[in-house]
Amino acid sequence: MICAKRVFRCFKTLERWGNYITGAAGPYFVALAVILIAIGVVCFFNVTAPGLSYPIVTIPICVLITVNLLMHYYYVVTVKPGFLEDPPREPGTGFMWSEMDLEGREDYTCNNDKMLEMQQIPAGGINQCVGLHNERHFVLFMAYLVVATFFFCLAGYDKFFESLGVSYDPWEHAVPEIMFAMIYILCIVLCFAVGVMLSYHIYGIIWGETSVESQDHDEYRKKAKARNEDFVNSYDLGKLKNLQFFFNIGEGGYSIATLFFPLRLMPYTDGFSWARREGHDRHQGLRQGEELTDEEDDGV
Repeated sequence: MICAKRVFRCFKTLERWGNYITGAAGPYFVALAVILIAIGVVCFFNVTAPGLSYPIVTIPICVLITVNLLMHYYYVVTVKPGFLEDPPREPGTGFMWSEMDLEGREDYTCNNDKMLEMQQIPAGGINQCVGLHNERHFVLFMAYLVVATFFFCLAGYDKFFESLGVSYDPWEHAVPEIMFAMIYILCIVLCFAVGVMLSYHIYGIIWGETSVESQDHDEYRKKAKARNEDFVNSYDLGKLKNLQFFFNIGEGGYSIATLFFPLRLMPYTDGFSWARREGHDRHQGLRQGEELTDEEDDGV
């Protein structure tokens, strides 16, 4: 995870510089992101898309990726992450809300105080925290950003060399050469940087732990090992099941098709009742009083 730490440090440094210069970097980063995404979309559909093979297939796919990218960013900026004092939320009824089957998960869910705040991480680029109600959109936004920038670079490399004047083909596009070249280079950087961030978050999801819990669990494993015991994360239901619960798909959840369309979904939990391993009401190998984060403190 050294690479992930470096990437996060770079983003944190940019955020600190932004706060120092502007006094409140969040709104400016949001505006900058919207402008850059819009320029990228214009560059792709004006320069690269007309030259794609099998346009009757590839163009609709590109449009779908673009819509997902834009809508998930909109959701992650506008949907409140959720706080302890918030009243329970109900699913919406609008066009962008998906329907689900609420049956089939009772055996996994139990009541405990794994507080909703533990799921929140700061994200200056969206001007708010990422929490229970918008974390799915945040991960999907990163996923679609990586996909979009990767295929932008893959499909537009010949146009990139044209924009640099390497080839003798005339530039016959409305987008200036310098703009396309700069967006192309930016896509290379973002594909790598956001890809590392996405991998870090997916890694945490498949192991059933937040970034805070990941650090705690490392200490728990050391303590359990010193007693010749094994530490077992009671929230880890298995890699596939963890992913299904995070995206709220599969049995008792929404259709897997919701991963490919920018629909609003309710999380599987209200933030207080979380799924645990069957037969585990606490972590195995962890003794009372050893918790670094008091997830079962009723007084919190």
